[in-house]
Amino acid sequence: MGQGDGPLAANLTPKPVNFSDASRARERSVFGLYQVVTQGLDGTSMPSFAALPDADRWALAFTVGQFAFPANQSDAGKAFWEGRSQFREALPNLEALVSQRPTVLAESSDEATASALTAYLRRHPAAVLPTRTQSLQIVRAHLAEAVAAFRQGDRESAGRLAVAAYLDGFEPLEPVLAIKAPDLMRTIETAMTGLRGQIASGVEPKQIEQAVAGIESDLALAEAALESNSSSAGSAFAGAFAILLREGVEALLVVVAILAFLRKAGRAEAIRYVHGGTLVALLGGVATWGAATYLVTISGASREVIEGASGLFAAAVLVFIGIWMHGKSQAGAWQKYVREKIGAALSKQSLWGLFVLSFVVVYREVFETILFYIALWSQGNGHAVIAGGLAASLSLAVIAWLLLRYSKRLPLAQFFSWSALLMAVLAVVLTGKGVAGLQEANLIASHLIDLPRIDLLGCYPTLQGVTAQAFCAAILMVGFLWNRYTANQNVESNPSVEGGR
Repeated sequence: MGQGDGPLAANLTPKPVNFSDASRARERSVFGLYQVVTQGLDGTSMPSFAALPDADRWALAFTVGQFAFPANQSDAGKAFWEGRSQFREALPNLEALVSQRPTVLAESSDEATASALTAYLRRHPAAVLPTRTQSLQIVRAHLAEAVAAFRQGDRESAGRLAVAAYLDGFEPLEPVLAIKAPDLMRTIETAMTGLRGQIASGVEPKQIEQAVAGIESDLALAEAALESNSSSAGSAFAGAFAILLREGVEALLVVVAILAFLRKAGRAEAIRYVHGGTLVALLGGVATWGAATYLVTISGASREVIEGASGLFAAAVLVFIGIWMHGKSQAGAWQKYVREKIGAALSKQSLWGLFVLSFVVVYREVFETILFYIALWSQGNGHAVIAGGLAASLSLAVIAWLLLRYSKRLPLAQFFSWSALLMAVLAVVLTGKGVAGLQEANLIASHLIDLPRIDLLGCYPTLQGVTAQAFCAAILMVGFLWNRYTANQNVESNPSVEGGR
């Protein structure tokens, strides 16, 4: 308990220090304790522990420094630390923390507050570190633990620690790193995915060590890239513009295709379901921003699961729609059916299905955009971020207008053909992105293969992702071939249909 009253204390001269004595502890800094641990104390029984690793001596100093400040004060100290900026300004880093004596801290507050704050910070010194530094420390610590566990033959723990290194440490840094060093971000992400696959396959420990050494080298580059606390106005504008435009176009292609289809089908009243789903998705994005900023921290696992599951759901729906649209482009008889019967074919259930599809597709992109914008905003240059977002929004509006205008001029059969192809491509892309998200959340295994990574096409170099995309493409191909076969059969049995193509 640090009270200096152990069984050997009676035979020591001078008597051991009672570290739970608050009056004396208020005058001690952690650095002072570290010096005594390192150098020993002449004229006492306290030897030098310089032979211990430096990290152990610091850990011992922090532990000894806790005895006079009970753990039951820690929660109150955390509230003071998070709620009062004056303390964070006074203790901006570890150097300031280890040098600070509680009695000096009390001069700017009071004894009770200083005691509670000391109880918290000496138990949680990482609280004073910048968030990015904490995250990189988490990555490195978990990777080291994963290597140690793998050496001992505990593959399950090693795999769990490798996942934690990514989700708890690296994933929160991705939005900022994707802006400052996107190629490096993708390199580290791929390497960490490959590490999980190596652990699962049971390779030699030396291979795991080499993989982790490579990741450590890239993390050092990432740390250098993240050192700057703010971005230039130009990079902030470019980042905000590129992020929203990239994510927006993917959702826009689906929504515009649905709207164009409804207009050609003469179901203008059904358009409100698509607009409704889009509006709810946008409002959901605003709610996500509010929650992520003021209420909760969206974990890396939650983010990847949301993106992965929504991507696969949207891909499944798009496969169905793509095959259906392709079928409607195959023969004149279908064109007549579309013109005359499509209005009745859209039931209440299918209209709500359009609502759900537009919501899922748009919210998935809004969700990712919001998280990137929060990270970008934290870099400063808020006006440039807003300007970039507005410019991207204007660009998306122009793209939507051009797509809708051009689709009006397309013959019905050609419209269905192009729309079917678009839906097919997007289904394959979202399948790859969905699988990648679930792999990063460790819900699907990962096995790297020697293929390039193409984010635009949702192509990630894992066996599971490529297989899923190939399976999706195969379903679409079979559906398209079946449509063509049935269309040819209709033409042979009713030659008059050929003239309507």
